[in-house]
Amino acid sequence: MGNVYYKISEVTDFGPYVTKLVLPLKASVTAEAVKANCFSVYVERKDNRGEVHLLPKSWFERDEKIPSKGYCLVKEAYPSCRNGVRSERGDYITLELKAEPLGLSAEVAAPNMMNEFVFSDYRVTQVAEIAAKGEMLSGLVFDLCAGNTTKQTEGFLHGISSNAEEPLKYGYFVPQTGRGKYPLIIWLHGGGEGGQDPAIAYAGNKVVNLASEDIQSKFGGAFLFVPQAPTFWLDDGSGEYGRSGKSMYVKALKAAIDEFIVRNDVAIDRNRIYLGGCSNGGFMTMRMLIDYPDFFTAAYPVCEALYDETISDEDINAIKQIPIWFTHAKDDTIVVPEETVVPTYKRLIEAGARNVHFSYFDNVVDLHGLFTEEGEKPYVYHGHFTWIYALNDDCRLDYDGKPVVEEGKEVTLMSWLARQSK
Repeated sequence: MGNVYYKISEVTDFGPYVTKLVLPLKASVTAEAVKANCFSVYVERKDNRGEVHLLPKSWFERDEKIPSKGYCLVKEAYPSCRNGVRSERGDYITLELKAEPLGLSAEVAAPNMMNEFVFSDYRVTQVAEIAAKGEMLSGLVFDLCAGNTTKQTEGFLHGISSNAEEPLKYGYFVPQTGRGKYPLIIWLHGGGEGGQDPAIAYAGNKVVNLASEDIQSKFGGAFLFVPQAPTFWLDDGSGEYGRSGKSMYVKALKAAIDEFIVRNDVAIDRNRIYLGGCSNGGFMTMRMLIDYPDFFTAAYPVCEALYDETISDEDINAIKQIPIWFTHAKDDTIVVPEETVVPTYKRLIEAGARNVHFSYFDNVVDLHGLFTEEGEKPYVYHGHFTWIYALNDDCRLDYDGKPVVEEGKEVTLMSWLARQSK
């Protein structure tokens, strides 16, 4: 057995990644002495039986599965404190790992099409000497994880609804600033985040950003409610997911939302209930608007998967008064926009909807430098991943390519949402 190490994870645009490994030392080192090539980092990603996962080679090569193990690229190495904060001299060394799409430092995987957290077993080997105070460090091995920190998820709590027929697990966030009554933001997860672990529903992609200081400040603080379907929101019980436009979870979800509001009745503003979600969750957003058109204040469906053919003219007239901001990409091949959002949006506009917007992107690219090296063209995600734009609050333009304007001021999706009230 070697020495312990600490993991620091971050929920990124592509889900949670181990971004840093912190190595405790018995001697102090300087920044000048520590280099990235002093260490080799090997990892095996295992299931709950301790076996190495067999996972798709890439997003575009999903049928070819390979053992999820190998070496991670160390971007930087430097002295630090226990929390991984860089310093000129320290008793710890922090290794920053390079994140890659479906890479080995990812904290979740989908071996059976549903995301789950994996156990990442790291072995860090020192491969070059490092000068320390009064001695030379060599041959150190760090292979025992002593803790994992993910700051973005620390404020989230878990619960389960009391609905006898279909109790739903959920994660939730309580606002940390402001006072009085707060709006409630509801997020409905995508098809890969169902199951029995609500942390997957808010950490499987960057839903945690809705609890960030930046977005919370736009609302003056807001509750965040993230329920989890045991299977898929678009599961109608027939096995033909989505085709009927129905869901077996409609009543259970409404009951879970109602119960959460009642439990926090003193603090939640019932005139500001916002509903959104991606793909499978975008489907359920539209389903819930149609089934409860007078309940929700506004909605923000992303790459929504409710086939337009299942929406009647009566449904359109019932929801046309609800403020809605759609988000989708033209090159989405999983949820084809011409079958879902495009005709639905046009029907709403033709029916006289006055506060309906649609950010329609050509494709989905990395705007925040996660996978894009300096000087390179931005990394292009699969066209289905428009939740990246929504959760980063990068939606600004309407269907006509012009900025969305409220009260003479250009607004983003989240600042627009925060303005909506009954």
